[in-house]
Amino acid sequence: MTNSRKQDTKLIHTGSHFEEQFGSVNPPVYHASTVSHPSVDALAKARAAPDEHFIYGRHGTPTSRAFEETVASLEGGDKCIAVGSGLSAICAAMLAFVEQGDHILVCDSAYTPTRNLSENFLKRFGVEVSYYDPLIGAGIKNSFQPNTKAIYTESPGSHSFEIQDIPAIAEQCRLAGIKVVIDNTWSAGYFFKPFENGADVSIQAATKYYVGHSDAMLGTVTTTNGCYEAVRNSARILGYHAAPDDAYLGLRGIRTLAPRLKRHEQNALLVAEWLGSRPEVLTLLHPAFPSCPGHDLWKRDFTGSSGLFSVLLKEYSDDAVAAMIDGLELFALGGSWGGYESLIWKTQLTRSVTDWNMATPCIRFHIGLEDPSDLIKDLAAGLDRLSKTG
Repeated sequence: MTNSRKQDTKLIHTGSHFEEQFGSVNPPVYHASTVSHPSVDALAKARAAPDEHFIYGRHGTPTSRAFEETVASLEGGDKCIAVGSGLSAICAAMLAFVEQGDHILVCDSAYTPTRNLSENFLKRFGVEVSYYDPLIGAGIKNSFQPNTKAIYTESPGSHSFEIQDIPAIAEQCRLAGIKVVIDNTWSAGYFFKPFENGADVSIQAATKYYVGHSDAMLGTVTTTNGCYEAVRNSARILGYHAAPDDAYLGLRGIRTLAPRLKRHEQNALLVAEWLGSRPEVLTLLHPAFPSCPGHDLWKRDFTGSSGLFSVLLKEYSDDAVAAMIDGLELFALGGSWGGYESLIWKTQLTRSVTDWNMATPCIRFHIGLEDPSDLIKDLAAGLDRLSKTG
């Protein structure tokens, strides 16, 4: 019965155990370090089955377990581990599968902290890192080495928004025994099902759409049963865990994910279409529009789009871009995304194996829950300042 329920219903009811919470709809926030046990035998049993019991606060509480259960159900994975941030999720996942002398592949469109992990940490400990064209598809097999152990994908790229052919990449990796890790934050596990498309591990910055209010740091690593122990051990060795209050905020936020994400989608489509019609814009990078690389793959593999996209402007000066951004009234200038508010960010892209025209400003937008007509009016004034300043 539970497995036949629709996605929006699962978001409301998964992880809810009223009978264990004295009838309370939401689980309480368990603040715990020490967990006491009634006997030596009880402690031994808990240690023998740590995922069925509570041993220590860092290893999980009823609050974090309820959140993990809900995320795993949404993404279609077997197990989930909640950690303190999206970057913690990336580290726990990647370090689970590599050791000195191994090789990993990372998409060239990867989130900057992922590139920093690769360049400034993994390489320092003897892990070889290569980058690949996010549009490579099944051709990824030509980048494999005998010591390749994992591939890190991000679809779409969180700044340039290329959609990758994850099923084709995953099939080649399966044949070669390589683990596929995907950053699925953009879809929130709602619009793209990573495990149906061949991934072994899906990470998210739950800070974004799950929390949804820009007031907590949280990450998730969802896995197959076959990968769970390696990832769980990696997270525990690194000391990663989700703070109790943040796990609660993630669980509370995910209950309203469906209506929020649909509003983000609708607003972003309207704003993106308007921006794409403006003479100041060179290219619209939104996966739901044909101008975005991988658009056909988005139509095939995704059921919708979220509120995050970029545009490439024509060649304007830094002063002109600053004039556009500084005068905006409804768009905050800040990193991250996924909250209720609209954001703008001038991106700085790094590429290793693919070409990117750095002369054209790339502006990333997160479209919030405001009335889109007000957002368009604000942006229209901003683009007028851009043109006047040059």
